Amino acid sequence: MTAQGQRAKTALVTGASRGIGRAIALELGRAGLEVVGTATADDGARAITGFLEGEGVRGHGAVLRAEQADSVAALLGSLAEQDKMPDVLVNNAGITRDSLLLRMSDEDWQAVINTDLTSVFRLSKACVRAMMKKKWGRIISITSLTGAAGNPGQANYAAAKAGITGFSKSLAKELGTRNITVNCVAPGFIDTDMVRALPEKYRDEIVRTIPAARFGEAREVAELVRFLASGAAAYITGETVHINGGLYMA
Repeated sequence: MTAQGQRAKTALVTGASRGIGRAIALELGRAGLEVVGTATADDGARAITGFLEGEGVRGHGAVLRAEQADSVAALLGSLAEQDKMPDVLVNNAGITRDSLLLRMSDEDWQAVINTDLTSVFRLSKACVRAMMKKKWGRIISITSLTGAAGNPGQANYAAAKAGITGFSKSLAKELGTRNITVNCVAPGFIDTDMVRALPEKYRDEIVRTIPAARFGEAREVAELVRFLASGAAAYITGETVHINGGLYMA
């Protein structure tokens, strides 16, 4: 409870085990929200609980298979029973299954669409009713530079991320009168495990194409999400905010 006797706002952050998701969970927790961060397995959920506690953040980890409707329903049902339905939803969970189109299997296409796009539909739908009752809510989905600019070998990923943008614009128009904002954050190259795994030569080539001459930090993405989740961003909705050091200018 807050000092005024009101329930603290709850943030649900999917894919919070590492990288951008972890940074977002910590940043929202430091802003005073109670954070529920998700991972795909029990070990990951326990690790989230551990790092939140270690940083003095109120919250815990939970298991979610974002691509599975039953898993979404189970998690949101549990949160409803605890009176912790999300005031802030951050859709960050995602996968890649990269391949040139001629080699891309139906399974790889569908796996990315289900995890990266359909999960945003299911989670948003599951959270919206409670937000409408409270007449306040924030839905923030992490998309990608790839969803705007495209990238060879990532037709499935680009389609999913672009789909989130269209979905978010439509939902923003549906919910605008309810004090619920719906926005996307589209990171470029961020210094996470995925980028660090690239060969050094390729990393150097990428940096030379970025006007800011460096990779972004997960903390910088998290700070942007924190702003969009705040009252200060109440008049921003239906937008995709690019954070890429000038690599792509929409």
